[in-house]
Amino acid sequence: MGGTNVWDAEWEVNEEQARTLIGRQFPQLSSKQVKRLGWGWDNTVFLIGDEYVFRFPRRTIAVGSIRMEGKLLPKLEAYMTIPYPKPLFYGEASDEYPAPFLGYAYVPGDFPVGLTEERRALSAETLAKFLRKLHEFPVQAALKCGVQQDHRNLTDIASRKVKLEGFLSKVVEHLSPEEYGVIEAYISRLQKDRVEAVNALLHGDLHFKNMLVNENGIVSGIIDWGDLSVGHPACDLSVAYSFLPPYARGVFFETYGGADEETKLLARLIAVYIPILILMQAVDDRNEAIAAEAKSNIMRALSD
Repeated sequence: MGGTNVWDAEWEVNEEQARTLIGRQFPQLSSKQVKRLGWGWDNTVFLIGDEYVFRFPRRTIAVGSIRMEGKLLPKLEAYMTIPYPKPLFYGEASDEYPAPFLGYAYVPGDFPVGLTEERRALSAETLAKFLRKLHEFPVQAALKCGVQQDHRNLTDIASRKVKLEGFLSKVVEHLSPEEYGVIEAYISRLQKDRVEAVNALLHGDLHFKNMLVNENGIVSGIIDWGDLSVGHPACDLSVAYSFLPPYARGVFFETYGGADEETKLLARLIAVYIPILILMQAVDDRNEAIAAEAKSNIMRALSD
């Protein structure tokens, strides 16, 4: 399927190249072990020793967000209530590699895959406090750092619904008839075409592959800030639906400071939309654990 997917790379970086590029610009790190941790749509990620993580853009489109993260992430420190990767090393583009790259403090933890509902519920207040503070960050200051404003038309429910129907038809054979029925019924009930625009600074991609938990299953790190943007808070509040069981949502919204019905409607939609995208990629990668987690996120989001 080469070259046809949104997540295909324009250029790859292997461990050897990463070691060379990092060692050249940051000699103090040259003796440390370099290990590829994985990759997202936009970046290849390496662990350097056991204290730093470096992200190298895989595509031109990711370069702007690496630059923006380098400017904005350090400014967020006073607003952060959960550990996050703070930029420490600013790599420059060179003849060998066409893009800037960033080194961050490593945030330890495990991905929240296969957690019980009880464990998930333990993070309701932690997540709500985190988002309350993040969403208080001054929007103007964020825009000055080059953050994009609602570049994904978050409030346009009608077009997102059409896309969702398209995604659903692509993964139908990877869903049980019951799962398919629940999602299909939800989509057909979605009557609203759009919600009022609201502007807050967003993480922009808050899902289980960008969250870390400690040994008790409590959220202990929020990673991958490449989608930092200004837009509707529902985008981040979607974790109340995809991550938290229904009975923990009351305390989440109470701690966050409330949310109106439109916001909740949009948050639930995004809580279905993002995991369906993750499911599509997991199917393509033949990653059954991630596919199963994505499906459970969708079903949780659609349960009351």
